[in-house]
Amino acid sequence: MEIVNSIRDAAQGVEGITILDCEADPNHNRMVLTFVGSPDSVKAAALAASAKAIEQIDLTKHSGEHPRMGAVDVVPFVPLREVSVEDCVNLAREFGQEFATKFSVPVYLYEHAATSVARKNLADVRDGQFEVLRDLIGVDPSRDPDFGPKKIHPTAGATAVGARPILIAYNVDLGTQDISIAKKIARRIRERDGGFPSVKALGFQLKDRKLVQVSMNLTDYTKTSMHTVFDAISSYAKEFGVGIVDSEIVGLVPMEALAESSIHYLSLRNFDANQIIENRIISIITEVENPKLINLSLQEFSESVSSTNPVPGGGSVSAYAGAMASSLVVMVSGLTIGRKNYEGSWEAVKVILHESVELRNKLLDLVDQDAKAYGQVVSAMKLPKITEHEKFEREKKIQLSLRNASEVPSDIMLDSYKVLQLAKRIREIGNRNAISDSETAAELARASVAAAWSNVKTNLGALKDGSFVEEIKRKLQPIIEEIGLS
Repeated sequence: MEIVNSIRDAAQGVEGITILDCEADPNHNRMVLTFVGSPDSVKAAALAASAKAIEQIDLTKHSGEHPRMGAVDVVPFVPLREVSVEDCVNLAREFGQEFATKFSVPVYLYEHAATSVARKNLADVRDGQFEVLRDLIGVDPSRDPDFGPKKIHPTAGATAVGARPILIAYNVDLGTQDISIAKKIARRIRERDGGFPSVKALGFQLKDRKLVQVSMNLTDYTKTSMHTVFDAISSYAKEFGVGIVDSEIVGLVPMEALAESSIHYLSLRNFDANQIIENRIISIITEVENPKLINLSLQEFSESVSSTNPVPGGGSVSAYAGAMASSLVVMVSGLTIGRKNYEGSWEAVKVILHESVELRNKLLDLVDQDAKAYGQVVSAMKLPKITEHEKFEREKKIQLSLRNASEVPSDIMLDSYKVLQLAKRIREIGNRNAISDSETAAELARASVAAAWSNVKTNLGALKDGSFVEEIKRKLQPIIEEIGLS
C-alpha cells in the first residue's frame, strides 16, 4: 500500500487535479487510479503518477491474476464534459510521445487513439503480456510501438495509451474454487468469442476468498448493461451447479448504468433519467452554463435551424427526427401494455418500450453532439495557414474533427435504424387503434437514417484516412442496402 499511496499522492500533488477513486486488489495485484481535471493538468498528473510507478514497480518480480504488459499498464483519457473524444485522442498522442521520451518505455496507442484497426482492442495490444512482448519488440514489425524505443523497458515493460468512453469494470464472484467454470462462462459472454457486444471477460482465481471470478470490462454499457451480463452469468452458473456469491464494481460507474439495472429489475414503465434528482440538479446547472439545443422549444429550435448559422444543420435535424420517431414508439407501447386483447404481447412490448426510451435519449443527445462536431470542423478550418507548420497543424485538426463529424451521424443512422425496426415490430403487435402512429414512426425513422447517411457521405468524402473511411462504410453497409440508399 505504500507504493499505491505514493502513486496516488504524486497525481494528487498536481494543481487542478481531483482524485475520484483509487482501487487496489491483491489478487489482481493491480491498482486503478481515477482523477479529473483540465486536459493539461490531467496529462501532468498522469506523468507524475507514472514516474512513481516506473520507479517502484519491477515486472520481472511481478505476478497477478490480471493481464499486464507494463508497470504503467494502461492510460486511458476519457471525455466527461466540454471535451470531445477527438480532444482526448490528441491528448493521448501528446502524452504517449512525451511519456515514451521521458521514460524510454515503448507506447502503443489503442481504442480511438489507435493508428490501425489491429490495435484498437486493448487485449490485442497486450497479447502475450510483458514476458512475450519482451521477446517480440524489435523482432516482429507488427509489434513495433507507436512511440519510444523498439525494445521493452527492462523493468517497466510497455504502456498502452488511449482515448475511450467511460468503461465499467464489473466482476461477478462464483461460489466455487473451480477456475475452469469461470473461464468457460467468461468465454461465453465476451464479444471476441461470439458473446455480448462491448464485453471483455476473463476467469480469475480469488485465492484469499476461495472463490473464482468472472472479471469484465464493459467498454460500452449502452450496448451491454451490467444486468444483462449478471443475468447471463447467473444462468450459466446454474448449468454448472454453482451460484453467484456477489458482484462488484471496480472504480467508478455512471449513474445511468445503475439506473438502467434498476429499470430492468423493477420493470419500471416510462421511466426517464430526469426522474433521478441528481440528474435534474446537474442538468439545471449545465443548462445555465451551456444551453442545449434539445432544451429549446420547438419554435426556438426551428428558428435556430432557419438562421444563416450552419449549426444546427441536417445532422441535428435527422437526430431530432429519429428521437421523435422513437417517442411515437414509446407512446404506442404505452397504449398497448395493460390493454385487453393484447395480453399476449405485453412482455414483448415491454422490451420495445425499454429500448425505444433508451434510443430516444441517445438520439436527443446526438442532436447536440452533431452540432458540436460540426462546430469543431468549422473552428479547425478557421485556423491560420500561413506557415508550413500552421498548414500542417490546421490540416491535422481538420482531419481529426472530420472523423468525429463522420462518427456522430453514423451513430444517428445506427440508432434510427433500430428505431425503424422497433416501429415495424410495434405496428405488428401493438394497439391497432394507434397503427397510424406506428407507421409515422417508421417513416420518420427511415427519413432520419437517409438524412444521416447524407451527412456521413459528405464528411467521409473529405477524409484522407482510407482505412477509417472503409471501416465506417463496412459498419453501415447492411443498413444502406436494406434501406436502398445510394
